[in-house]
Amino acid sequence: MTAEVGESPTDLDIATGFQRDPERFTDVHDRYFRDVYRYVAGRLDVHTAEDIAAETFCLAFGKRDRFDPERGSLRAWLFGIATNLVAQHRRKEARRYRAMARSAVDAPAAGSHEDRVVTETAAVRMRPQLAKALASLSAGERDVVLLVALAELSYDEVADALGIPQGTVGSRLSRARKKLHDAIRPEAFHG
Repeated sequence: MTAEVGESPTDLDIATGFQRDPERFTDVHDRYFRDVYRYVAGRLDVHTAEDIAAETFCLAFGKRDRFDPERGSLRAWLFGIATNLVAQHRRKEARRYRAMARSAVDAPAAGSHEDRVVTETAAVRMRPQLAKALASLSAGERDVVLLVALAELSYDEVADALGIPQGTVGSRLSRARKKLHDAIRPEAFHG
C-alpha cells in the first residue's frame, strides 16, 4: 500500500486490494458511486440512474480482475462502463429529445434531466433548440459532450472512459460545440 496513515488510499491501492480480496471492492463503490450515479442521472431519469449505477458496479465487480491501472483511473474505467450502459438507452434518450423539440410549450418536471441540462446551459425558452441540437449529434459527440458537461471529466478521463485517443475527444467536442452553436439561435439567449 502506498497511502500513508490518515490519507485516502490511491486508486492503485484500492485496485491492488480488491484484486486480492473481493470484499475490498466496497472501497470502489464508496468512493465513486455518487459520481457515477450523478452522471447517469444527468443522462437519464433518476430511477433508471439507480439501476444503471448499480449495474455499473456489478459489472465492474465481475471484471475487477481485468482492471489495469496502466490504462487509466478507476474513475474513468467506471464512467466507461456507465457510458456503455447508457448507450443501451440511447434511442429512448434521442426520442425524448425529439419529443421535447416538438413541444416547445410543455416544460419538463422540475429537477428532471432536461430541466437541469437546460437550466445550466441556457434559459428555459432555449429548450426546444437545445433538445433538437443534442438529438442531432452523433452518439460519440453526445457521449463526449455529456461526459464533459455532466460528469465533469477531463479530456484524458473521457478518452479513458470511451477507449478513444485524447485527440478524438477534442475533435468530437469541437464538432459538437460548433453544431450546438449553429443550432441554437442567438436570440434565444436574449429573448
